[in-house]
Amino acid sequence: MRIPRLYTPAALAPGTVTELAPASSRRLLRVLRLRDGDPLVLFNGDGHDYAARLQARGREQAQAEILERRANACESPLHISLLQGISRGERMDFTLQKAVELGVGAVYPVFCDRSVVRLDGKRAERRLQHWQGVIISACEQSGRSRLPELHPPQGLTEMLAKLPPGQRLLPEPGSPAGLASLTASTELVLLVGPEGGLSESESDQARDAQFQSIHLGPRILRTETAGVATLAALQALWGDLR
Repeated sequence: MRIPRLYTPAALAPGTVTELAPASSRRLLRVLRLRDGDPLVLFNGDGHDYAARLQARGREQAQAEILERRANACESPLHISLLQGISRGERMDFTLQKAVELGVGAVYPVFCDRSVVRLDGKRAERRLQHWQGVIISACEQSGRSRLPELHPPQGLTEMLAKLPPGQRLLPEPGSPAGLASLTASTELVLLVGPEGGLSESESDQARDAQFQSIHLGPRILRTETAGVATLAALQALWGDLR
């Protein structure tokens, strides 16, 4: 049986016991039906896995005894920042989940002219917490022990004024350049529009900000496919899918 992996924000060290969150405890005890003494793996984002042993306390609460710290080699040699036009519900969740599985380093949700979803105040805070949960679950599933950075949503114009470092790529149907024409890089910034793509004005702004237009083949991809496909291709070209 596969040993469950579980994220916790707590400090972890061999020889210590850490209290697990109620939701995590219920998942281990009631959903996965683990028993006292069963093995599990914890991680807290520091890049290590921590072999642990479950200490059940009834049916609702559990602790974990940390046995050993292990290096985790799941991180990609590429650091890819994804600027993702915010899309609706499951589409955005899918994008985040698969981007994490493919090794994305940071995610910047951006509002664009054609964004259907509009968030402000408490709704934006709730959505950000939901997206963080999607990222954590994807790390648990995929074996990563570092959480990709998730930044608060912001407008595209604002985002373009303070971009992270890296070669800047803009997938656009009809672009004459393909991925094979790029120069190898270990730091990349990928901009993907929402449903309906970027407006002409936004594409012009991106090119003014030194984004290089590239095509992803002859077919037009949905927003939840474009970023994931580009990440996979970049990892195959220069990353850990070679």
